[in-house]
Amino acid sequence: MHTVRMTMNIDEELLNEVVGTHPGMTKTSLVERGLRALLAQEAAERLSRAGGTARRARAPKRSAWKRT
Repeated sequence: MHTVRMTMNIDEELLNEVVGTHPGMTKTSLVERGLRALLAQEAAERLSRAGGTARRARAPKRSAWKRT
C-alpha cells in the first residue's frame, strides 16, 4: 500500500467529536474509514439505481437453515 502525506483542513469540532467517540483509533485510520464509507455508500447508491434492470435475473437460492 502506498501512502500519501498531506495537510488537510478539517472542522476541529467534528474531528474532536469523532475522535472522542472512537477512543484508541488514530486520526489517520478515522479519515481512511470515512473515505471507505463514502465509497461504499456511493457503490450502494449505484446498485440501488440499477435495481430491477436485469430482466432475466433469478432470485438467489436460499439454503435451508436447520436447527440442531
